[in-house]
Amino acid sequence: MWSVEVRDKTKRFRIGAMGLKGFGESRVEKLRSSTANSYVRSSKMKLWMIRATTVLLLWTCLVQLTALGDTWGPMVLKGWPSRDSLSATTLDVKLLPIVPTRVLPPKRVYKNNGYLLISCNGGLNQMRSAICDMVAIARYLNVTLIVPELDKASFWADPSDFEDIFDVDHFITSLRDEVRILKKLPIRLKKRVELGIIHTMPPVSWSDISYYHMQILPLIQRYKVLHLNRTDARLANSGQPLDLQKLRCRVNFSALRFTPQIEELGRRVVKLLRQNGPFLVLHLRYEMDMLAFSGCTQGCNDEEVEELTRMRYAYPWWKEKIINSDLKRKDGLCPLTPEETALALRALDIDRDIQIYIAAGEIYGGQRRVDSLAAAYPKLVRKETLLAPADLQFFQNHSSQMAALDYLVSLESDVFVPTFDGNMAKVVEGHRRYLGFKKTILLDRKLLVELIDKYTSKSLSWDEFSSAVKAGHAERMGNPTKRVVIPDKPKEEDYFYANPEECLQPSDDEPVNSML
Repeated sequence: MWSVEVRDKTKRFRIGAMGLKGFGESRVEKLRSSTANSYVRSSKMKLWMIRATTVLLLWTCLVQLTALGDTWGPMVLKGWPSRDSLSATTLDVKLLPIVPTRVLPPKRVYKNNGYLLISCNGGLNQMRSAICDMVAIARYLNVTLIVPELDKASFWADPSDFEDIFDVDHFITSLRDEVRILKKLPIRLKKRVELGIIHTMPPVSWSDISYYHMQILPLIQRYKVLHLNRTDARLANSGQPLDLQKLRCRVNFSALRFTPQIEELGRRVVKLLRQNGPFLVLHLRYEMDMLAFSGCTQGCNDEEVEELTRMRYAYPWWKEKIINSDLKRKDGLCPLTPEETALALRALDIDRDIQIYIAAGEIYGGQRRVDSLAAAYPKLVRKETLLAPADLQFFQNHSSQMAALDYLVSLESDVFVPTFDGNMAKVVEGHRRYLGFKKTILLDRKLLVELIDKYTSKSLSWDEFSSAVKAGHAERMGNPTKRVVIPDKPKEEDYFYANPEECLQPSDDEPVNSML
């Protein structure tokens, strides 16, 4: 062992072999002490930063609250409000628009049995009623409904999707307490459909809900996704559970709201008409497709008859090809011609000076066929004459959107007169009943054709003709009636959407008349 003695004027100590160890321990202690001091300083710094951040956040919150109004911030930040500032604040609040709070119905919770895809066929109102039926069916099968696909391959070739015509978000949310509706299939199922792994079928026409429980539900549970096509007239008119019938009405009269653009344009048309007094909507169903389909050629020349026949044969799903126009007309199965319509309106004493809004597409035969109607009622108008071309530019080549505009105007009219009992005539009739049995003149075409032929052949005088027409239509003004049910002939019975009596409340002073 070696040692060294170190002398100093003030200090004296020894460093030996063990002294090196003592030096090392002292270094460690210093390092420990330094580390401890650094840790303390770091902790204090973190604490200071947390406090500073907290103060900054509190200050920011106070400033934001102050910006919301005089009553929200501490007075020291903004000063006591003056009388003028209080007045200004009150005025600003009054100028704010009052937006009612939208209360959504609670979601219905149920075990999902699968997904239902539907492809509608036909025109706007044919598809509209089909959508109502399919929502009710989806509800009763406890399945998820995908927003319906609209027909793009019909005569009208309208490329519009559901959201181009109807307010899709309102449709989904307004029915969420009844059925879950999605805009698209979940991705995993969508891929299966794209690969062709899907079952597609048309349901049986005029079936009651038990058919869907027994035949359709097992298919949905088996395939998870079922695609129903050609969905028009697939649910029976009568004999269904009351709550199912009411749901059909709820979809039709509440959930199927048109887009804001269509609604706004409809209000503009009605406002323009109202500026000139009452108006009548004439659903003059005398368009090329209807005449070709029905085979009704009264008043058409040889060239037009040939054109209509060619068109009828061009559509293979129009099953009836050889048609006797005269016999069909006498049976009341043809739409009234413009000339016949003019006589009927005059016989019913419709005021010559009333505005008549024609809710229809292009009249076949053009102005030549409209002249007699215009001579009897000179205030004929159409959406194309009331609105500027720019207003309708986005509706061109979109027949369903144009039909939606006519539908809105028809609902608001003082009188609605359809010349054929097609889908629009029926659905508008039922909707006007729902709105309080608004006047709808349901023309008896078989009676009118018989009376018109007698009048034109001089067998009846005008007064006799007019009296007979009025008598025949006294109970055909859209007043409350019982829906006619023919169990074995559903196509011949009254259509649910023309008279949804389960959803109507006739007034006490209006008797319910039978139209059997």
